[in-house]
Amino acid sequence: MSQLFLIIAALLGATGVMLGAFAAHGLRGKLPENLFNAFETGVTYQFYHALALIALALWLKQTSSPWLVASGYLWLAGVVLFSGSLYALALTGIKWFGPITPIGGVLFILGWLALLVGAVKLGAVS
Repeated sequence: MSQLFLIIAALLGATGVMLGAFAAHGLRGKLPENLFNAFETGVTYQFYHALALIALALWLKQTSSPWLVASGYLWLAGVVLFSGSLYALALTGIKWFGPITPIGGVLFILGWLALLVGAVKLGAVS
């Protein structure tokens, strides 16, 4: 599982750089400011969770916990729904992508809470 999460984190990081560069050089001035900002927010949260996934993968090399694994999958689903919906909204202007974003946000939160439960159960927090 650790290796899979490292691979996914690397892909999220690489695509985050590409999408950030695309926004900075290809979208700036071409999108309304609110849609440009939405795209950048998607990139930012993708990066946050790519870095978190790297740390999680390294922790999983040392221990095993279904809560930690759940955390990684929740973060991945959060990136797809949160960041993905923001990218789609910004690039298409289709408003129905907007309501998907909070679902991804909830998945991010649940991932962080799963990490907390896993840490407590492993005795990392006492």
